[in-house]
Amino acid sequence: MKWIGPGPLAAALCVTGAAGIGLLGLEGARTSEQTISLAGLTVTVWSRAETASQPVVVFSHGFHGCSTQSRFLMQALAADGYLVFAPNHADATCGGGSAKWTDPPQQPFGQPRTWTDATFRDRASDIARLVAAIRSDSRFRARADFNRFALAGHSLGGYTVLGLAGAWQTWEMPDVRAVLALSPYDQPFVANATLDGLSAPVMYQGGTLDFGITPSLKRGGYDDSPAPKYFAEFSGAGHLAWTNIGRQDPRADIVAYSVAFLDHYARGASPDPLLTRARPGVALYRYESELGSNGAGESGR
Repeated sequence: MKWIGPGPLAAALCVTGAAGIGLLGLEGARTSEQTISLAGLTVTVWSRAETASQPVVVFSHGFHGCSTQSRFLMQALAADGYLVFAPNHADATCGGGSAKWTDPPQQPFGQPRTWTDATFRDRASDIARLVAAIRSDSRFRARADFNRFALAGHSLGGYTVLGLAGAWQTWEMPDVRAVLALSPYDQPFVANATLDGLSAPVMYQGGTLDFGITPSLKRGGYDDSPAPKYFAEFSGAGHLAWTNIGRQDPRADIVAYSVAFLDHYARGASPDPLLTRARPGVALYRYESELGSNGAGESGR
């Protein structure tokens, strides 16, 4: 299985610029980006303005990725009003991370049955420690509204946030209102039949060219998860589509569905009609929630 961080790809994440805000349909929105030290971690923070009571998103990067790997999406969320935090985990190879591209995972990706709640527990600890620090830090405590709190993650970061939402019971974090799982490594949870422990609404995203991950989401991860749940498969999207070195074609759809999901479940806004339909760039869309259900899904083509 080819994973995020295969050598030069991870390094490229450090220098690739953000997608244009105009491309994402958020014209006129201005966001700031800063990298700080918080809770003993290197953390990148995105925000539109220093205003009170902003909903919070914490993002977990992929294996051998880094905090800035998905800048286009983090910037878009900030432009929509979210206060976004993304830490470097110990396996980060870019954005100031010190890991090596040749470092192996704690358990082989091809052997999901060997994974337990001890596997990459350090990532869960990073997020828990970061959230506690945000709550008490003078720069953020008046701004960060943890009554409107969501987790997002890509690849191994998707594994991380699913675990924190209850797929690993011993990791479960309180007050999570929504989980955005972007091409997540769900196979350990499918193998251990633990996704029924999710305690927050989830949106899975995959791609027609994401051969290592999306098939598992379609035949296992989505079906095993309790409602409310959503699954969007984007045409032409490979595993790196959610990073700044992926193809730009699916980005507008990635942003649109991510914002619609988070706005409804984390922010508490009225549901966007997009949550119940497939755009033309979506090969398969499934949902089961208080908004209804479309059964086996529908094609956007």
